[in-house]
Amino acid sequence: MTTLFSKIKNLDISMWYIVFLCLGGFLTFQGINGWAFFHYSSEQWVQLYAMVGATLILNSLTFRLPPEGNLMSFDSSIYLASIFMYGSQFTLSVLFICSLSYLIYKRGIPWWKQCTNFALYSIMISLCYKVFLFLGGTLGTVDSLNLTAYMVSLAVYFIVNTLGLFLYYYLLYRKDLINTLKGFVKDTVLVYLCMLILSLVLCVLIVNNGILGLILFLSLAILLSHAFRQLFFMYHQILNRSNIDQRTSLYNHSFFESSLEHHIIEAKANDKPLALAMIDIDDFKKYNDSFGHLKGDLLISFLGSMLIEETKDTSIVASRYGGEEFTLLMPGFNFEEARHFVDKIRKKLNDTPFDGVEVFPHKCLSFSAGIAQYSIDLYDKSQLVDHADKALYYAKKQGKNTVHTYGCDIVMEEELDMSQEVHYIEQQLNLFMYKDIDTFKHSKRVYKYALDMSSILSLDKEEKREFVLGALIHDIGKLEIPWGVLNKKGKLTPDEWETIKQHVTWGKKIALTDHRFKDLIPYIELHHERFDGKGYPHGLKGKEIPQLCRMLTIIDSFDAMTSERPYQKTKTLQEGIIELRSCAGTQFDPELVEKFIAYISVQAPKNDSLLQEQSPLVYE
Repeated sequence: MTTLFSKIKNLDISMWYIVFLCLGGFLTFQGINGWAFFHYSSEQWVQLYAMVGATLILNSLTFRLPPEGNLMSFDSSIYLASIFMYGSQFTLSVLFICSLSYLIYKRGIPWWKQCTNFALYSIMISLCYKVFLFLGGTLGTVDSLNLTAYMVSLAVYFIVNTLGLFLYYYLLYRKDLINTLKGFVKDTVLVYLCMLILSLVLCVLIVNNGILGLILFLSLAILLSHAFRQLFFMYHQILNRSNIDQRTSLYNHSFFESSLEHHIIEAKANDKPLALAMIDIDDFKKYNDSFGHLKGDLLISFLGSMLIEETKDTSIVASRYGGEEFTLLMPGFNFEEARHFVDKIRKKLNDTPFDGVEVFPHKCLSFSAGIAQYSIDLYDKSQLVDHADKALYYAKKQGKNTVHTYGCDIVMEEELDMSQEVHYIEQQLNLFMYKDIDTFKHSKRVYKYALDMSSILSLDKEEKREFVLGALIHDIGKLEIPWGVLNKKGKLTPDEWETIKQHVTWGKKIALTDHRFKDLIPYIELHHERFDGKGYPHGLKGKEIPQLCRMLTIIDSFDAMTSERPYQKTKTLQEGIIELRSCAGTQFDPELVEKFIAYISVQAPKNDSLLQEQSPLVYE
């Protein structure tokens, strides 16, 4: 007894709703029908069997309306016609025998669902009949004067059905109240209007032609059901053409975008994991260049077919993202499960023979993949794509033919990010190669000094990034200085010196055009400020100048003193150190000067390349 009470107490509210609905439906059936069919005459049994047969046939011919309507059939047109012709008692008899038949041949549907359906229809039929009589409806005939009774009766039938189902699904899934109700109404109102018309047609046919009329009606309803089925099929054929990539038969980029948004909403609502994998064929350009675009297209189609095969029995949405890139949207997969699944596909691809694999470095087909997982703090779907794309970049940088999960190796990812940013900035500095090779070399040396000093100063990750990148790009504004001034041999005129000083302002303007440079602006703009406040462009003093900008001023000046410059005599290492100390407290921060001198006194004798031209930058 205690166990039974505990089970009842733990019933979900949606189950309680079903219990009360079933109880109300069975009491309604018993109160109106009272097992009246046991007392029917032979003629009534013939009519009953005919209506039951027609109902079962139409119930088996289910269809949907585009875009994704509920599963429907025209069996309610039989119930409505029975109400208008024979009343609620007879109609409930039809319902009862049909429900017994469903229990036998629809054993895959749980019994409680079938009982719920029977109870709901009992209430619908009973209320519909009561309203029909209340509004002056006449049984056994079709009278145009009763049009209001027919319409309102249908409305009651429709509303009870819609609200009954709607309340169950709302209590079960707790979705948005208004949108859920709109969805039910939108999907069913057209079909129910068709059912009213068909039920009236059936009434006319039965009145005038008896059983033959029922057969004619049944033929019409079957054709209509088939037409609705074809409409839904044709709609999805057209929809698939717009959503499917023709070369690979995978979903296309547009479908991926809409599906990603849908699954993120689902993951957030249900607190379920969601992973995204981005896949890129390794060295695809090399294969294309060796064998041509037709063979390249065959390779893309081959991988597409493999992804379809590997994901066909899963919830995964496989799409062609563009070119030789693919995505796997993986609802219900966490990091580890997603990585394992994608890695299994990668290994299978490695072991699959394909014409021309000898041109690949690995001598086999391979791809790199990046995996990211949705988390509640991602405010936009593009962030998930960006994380997966970054993970793909990390996989490529690890030598390709590998799967990398975003955030799994923070240190390695930070180093690769820094390397990428250094490479990007160096591409911008390459413009100095034709304009001022000395500035190009100077920027690289200052970068190396800053990289070493970032360890000595124990900078955190973000400070280190800004400091070394700021050191690399600090003279970017010199691109705006006329060639003749920048490369002048000898002393500069006052006007030319003012032009030179403008490079910090021009550099700031250049940095503002690229969001990647904005946090580097202090290093570009303030590296000529002095500790005593006599620098430019703002005349900042002491700790008004950010610490790392004060450090950059020391590094920049030391390298300028100890390397060849067109408008200044070159100093030796020892002369440079003496100059730093003599300017400590005026031009330079005294404390930071001593830290740099301690570093340079130990490091420079070991590495003469600090004072010479260095090889292309590689982040270490």
